[in-house]
Amino acid sequence: MTQVFNEDGVCQAATILRVSPVKVTQVKQSETDGYQAVKLAYGEQKEHRIAKAQKGQLGNAAGSIEFRPRDSKNENIEGVEVGAEIDASVFAPGDMVAVSAVSKGKGFQGVVKRHGFHGGPKSHGQKHSHREPGSIGATGPARVFKGVRMAGRMGSDKVTVKNLTVLQVNKDENLILVAGAVPGRKGSLVEVRGIN
Repeated sequence: MTQVFNEDGVCQAATILRVSPVKVTQVKQSETDGYQAVKLAYGEQKEHRIAKAQKGQLGNAAGSIEFRPRDSKNENIEGVEVGAEIDASVFAPGDMVAVSAVSKGKGFQGVVKRHGFHGGPKSHGQKHSHREPGSIGATGPARVFKGVRMAGRMGSDKVTVKNLTVLQVNKDENLILVAGAVPGRKGSLVEVRGIN
């Protein structure tokens, strides 16, 4: 993360995202596939490390050896051809985007950190119960109901942050500057989608 100043001199928190060029490996049509989408792939891998089934998926992209294919559903896919490369130039300052990534893992956490419980009273004879969850249900059913909020593993979930504004685009270095914070640690793989 960093901070930038806009034209009015107002400081704004922002995140720098490096856009890896992606290649179109398949164009799906409503007539043949039931929906319109573009299958995108990015990254590089040695050819002998790619499974035969993946080579079949990527074979239409002019001998590309990209991996990690993913569908990008879009209503308007006219003019998109197999083998075309998409980079940071598809974004422009002022665009609204949604960013998805796997959030930071926080390990096993208690209910105060995980669910925002307030804990027990801090006075009047309380001892060692400041961060305890308290009662977890009634005596009658003699069981714990599903979905009761308890301590457990926290983080490492797919999180989507919507309505972020693109502040700057550096086409030479394939960088975009997005207002605010995005999920994930440094170096995480994030997915940036335009909001129609």
